[in-house]
Amino acid sequence: MSPSRQHAEKYLRFENDKSKGSIVGNRHYHSFFEIYYLDEGTCRYFIDSKCYDVEAGDIVLIPEGVIHHTTYQGGYHSRRLIYCSRSFIPTDVADKLPSLLYLYRCPSIADSIREIFDVIDKEYSDPVEYSRGIIAARVELLFFLLARNKNEYPNSSAGSEYVSAAIEYVKKNLGDSVKLSEAARAASVSPEHLSRTFKKETGFGFSEYVTLLRLKKAESLLSGGSKLSIAEIAYACGFNDSNYFSERFKSSYGVSPKDYRREMLKS
Repeated sequence: MSPSRQHAEKYLRFENDKSKGSIVGNRHYHSFFEIYYLDEGTCRYFIDSKCYDVEAGDIVLIPEGVIHHTTYQGGYHSRRLIYCSRSFIPTDVADKLPSLLYLYRCPSIADSIREIFDVIDKEYSDPVEYSRGIIAARVELLFFLLARNKNEYPNSSAGSEYVSAAIEYVKKNLGDSVKLSEAARAASVSPEHLSRTFKKETGFGFSEYVTLLRLKKAESLLSGGSKLSIAEIAYACGFNDSNYFSERFKSSYGVSPKDYRREMLKS
């Protein structure tokens, strides 16, 4: 299903996952809002360009289109996720969203948050009459509860400043030839150290992350009505070979850039 159709159909999905051991979560960005709730355990969350240490009882709020990656460093963890379109976010809360992002921690309402997720979990796993309406109402209630209560977490990054600096360099030079050595120079650190720390903190290899950003930019151009040709989009996003770009795009999105653009025009 295309991103635009997900929004049009009031997309809503819930997941409950319990796992053991060393786990690396999905590396992705998507076209819907994500609410991540950690019941038990700890994890490192890379969001946009910074890392956050998440503890049990925390909520992570991730808007559409924001790249993120979860790393569980060992031991038992349990987390629940809500994926929803913007239509489930109350209008009164929308203006306050920036102050809630990305990591939200407020121990005084921890029991109320868990209760909301318990109700959603029950209604989603064993649906009966009006279950979807009850889930939607609880999602709205969750947003109201978060907006009413101040986020007590300072939202400071848990990662290295030079990794963030390297990411900013990549973003500014995405259309050019981006090399690890140049990003390291911009961040005032050795390429070897940057490479190791970048992977450890973000979960991505440096080249892997650059390619992800380029594909994301290409997707935006293809779905946004750009008049550029496929080859021009490839070059604008930093790919020197349009055939290679098409291969990578199809590998990530399941369709060629041409077919993806055609699908977006239909929706």
